[in-house]
Amino acid sequence: MTLTLGATASRTKTITDEDVRAFAQASGDTNSIHLDDAYAAQTPFKRRIAHGMLTASIISAVLGNDFPGMGTIYLGQDVKFKAPVFIGDTVTATVELVKYREDKRIATFRTTVTNQDGVLVVEGEAVVIAPEGA
Repeated sequence: MTLTLGATASRTKTITDEDVRAFAQASGDTNSIHLDDAYAAQTPFKRRIAHGMLTASIISAVLGNDFPGMGTIYLGQDVKFKAPVFIGDTVTATVELVKYREDKRIATFRTTVTNQDGVLVVEGEAVVIAPEGA
């Protein structure tokens, strides 16, 4: 995909119990809000929520695999968590190229994640080094 301002790419994923448990294992974040139904029932959310960083990591999948693609190097990611993601939610991560410095191949993307109801759950900005030929 050509690095043209305004170009977008997206990925959609349904968040499963297995995803949450694997992320807890990999990250070490075993907060009960993510793993314990009885505990989560006592919180304002009333049920377990996915890790915010699990949800945000789908942005990384878009950037590293789709646009700009293989060979992309992350320089930074600003993330704001706007709403919870529950197990069983289907989320779509979208990146939009908003700035590109061709001489250094530095690309800046607006990043969003929405759930199946169109609710914005994550927003931010990513800065990457685009691979050669992107």
